[in-house]
Amino acid sequence: MTSLAVLILTHNEEKHIGRAIEAVLPISSEIFVIDSYSTDRTVSIAQSLGATVISNPWANYARQFQHGLDHAPITAEWIMRLDADEVIEPDLVREIADKLPQLGEDVAGVNLKRKHVFMGRWIRHGGRYPLILTRIWRRGQGRIEDRWMDEHVMVWGGRTVLFDAPFSDRNMNDLGFFTDKHNKYATREAVDVLNQRYGLFAQDIGLTKEGSSLQASLKRFIKERVYNRIPFPVSTLGYFLYRYVIQLGFLDGREGLIYHGLQGYWYRFLVGAKILEFDRALRDLPTVDEKRAALARLTGLSLEAAPVGAEAAPAKTGSGGRR
Repeated sequence: MTSLAVLILTHNEEKHIGRAIEAVLPISSEIFVIDSYSTDRTVSIAQSLGATVISNPWANYARQFQHGLDHAPITAEWIMRLDADEVIEPDLVREIADKLPQLGEDVAGVNLKRKHVFMGRWIRHGGRYPLILTRIWRRGQGRIEDRWMDEHVMVWGGRTVLFDAPFSDRNMNDLGFFTDKHNKYATREAVDVLNQRYGLFAQDIGLTKEGSSLQASLKRFIKERVYNRIPFPVSTLGYFLYRYVIQLGFLDGREGLIYHGLQGYWYRFLVGAKILEFDRALRDLPTVDEKRAALARLTGLSLEAAPVGAEAAPAKTGSGGRR
């Protein structure tokens, strides 16, 4: 069987980590948990299931994951990115076991279909299924984008293929956790938008359909070139109506109304409001350094002049096709 290393980021994930690891045990040769100093039983659970735990202070998802790629003693031929609250379901376990060893040398990455389970219900509509993401790649032929939000895996030196069976996102925390998490997401997304606007620090290479999934690269293009240029009160309402009505989000029932309302309207509106708030504090400052320092104070984030992961990417990443 082809060897596969699984990398999982954690911080206080005792509810999820055992489930995530147990699901990939049949197909993984190595499991690495990159932990940001959890204070619950996350580390002990992971170690009891045979995972190697590497501790590192948290900056953001992209840099934490890249730290794992750079420092975990990975020997496997393939690497999988997995969130602690995600589950590789039995059908996908079988498909990976059957298909991964048969992939030719011209294949650099594997795209997987993610389904989201919210309040116990699979959210099938509103453009939420399938979300196609690059989650498996050959060692040495992939890295994570250096972004504060919506980072994706970028691969080079070959094409990507799509497996059929989905994996699931099944977070077991409550709505308070959901809204707090998305509040933090909104801050990070606002940082990326303002970085594009003011050139606060070096911007990572964008997605391409060759180096990631066509869906992910197209959504990024539309968001950056169209959506972000429309006044946010208009864009957020338009997006929600498109998702809930045109893309049939209303068929997801009460749970869908809550999910699409929070994630498809409230969250998008919050991102726009934070961009406005931060931009008002930055626009009159005369230098990039002053703008970057002010944004760091407003967000509490450690903003740097250059992306940490820039040196990890070979020069051919942009053409050799990749949150």
